[in-house]
Amino acid sequence: MQTDARRATGALGERIAERHLERAGYEIVERNYRSRYGELDLVAADARCLVFCEVKTRVGTGRSGPAQALDAIGPRKRRRVRAMAMQWLRERPPEGRPVRRDLRFDAIGVTLAPNGALLRLEHVPDAF
Repeated sequence: MQTDARRATGALGERIAERHLERAGYEIVERNYRSRYGELDLVAADARCLVFCEVKTRVGTGRSGPAQALDAIGPRKRRRVRAMAMQWLRERPPEGRPVRRDLRFDAIGVTLAPNGALLRLEHVPDAF
């Protein structure tokens, strides 16, 4: 049961992050890409970059929530996200995806109130 609640919280955070990116002018290319290394939360594109986004969601008071969420993206997770991005690129030839000059890895920290309301969102471009 706890796993289902955590999964639902994570999915809500990813939807909030996706809406944030769309409002900021990004095109969402893919959601929840699964690979042998794990799951890429969001792949997006802006005018210059193809962006691989790791979203971390926490339920809290909003005081230090996003920092705590972003602290969860340690060196091991960063390596896995890079490996997933490489696999994603290999599986999608340039003619089947947006081609951009640069690749970037962003982190988005979402803090929710216990009732699911958004307390805080922090988007860190080029986080790793």
